[in-house]
Amino acid sequence: MPTLNYLQHYPAALLGQVQALLDSGQLGAWLARRYPDPHEVQTDKALYQYVSELKQRYLKNAALPAKVMYDNQQHPVKGTLGTNTFVSRVQGGKLKTKNEIRVAALFRDAPLPFLRMIVVHELAHLKEKDHNKAFYQLCCHMEPDYHQLEFDMRVWLTWRESQAA
Repeated sequence: MPTLNYLQHYPAALLGQVQALLDSGQLGAWLARRYPDPHEVQTDKALYQYVSELKQRYLKNAALPAKVMYDNQQHPVKGTLGTNTFVSRVQGGKLKTKNEIRVAALFRDAPLPFLRMIVVHELAHLKEKDHNKAFYQLCCHMEPDYHQLEFDMRVWLTWRESQAA
């Protein structure tokens, strides 16, 4: 029986439902019905464009990240689905800072709502560094179904892991 590594802090009733679907082999079909369409954001350039459009729509005053890319080093078991880093470099007598967003490469195969949820999460870090109330309010402003998408994405990760085993 696969463990629900990505869902450990959710209520037992939800975990029971997910485990029942997983045990009966119906979890993949449930996810396919709920999120049937793949997305076309497959390259780093397309991802940069996608992030830029969302940033421009919701965070006009925030600086555009210098680099946006899919990253093969990101791994969900280690807790990283995306990162938002600030890189500081000394150039001459000035300190230059650049922002980089990296999204786990597995989101190339994910449904578009899951990619959007990760991108919204990383964009929210442009304004709020910590995972506090203001951070999650900003996430919900950019994606009203943020919390449901986060749960469903964790279910999807659980299903993917069960298929690999």
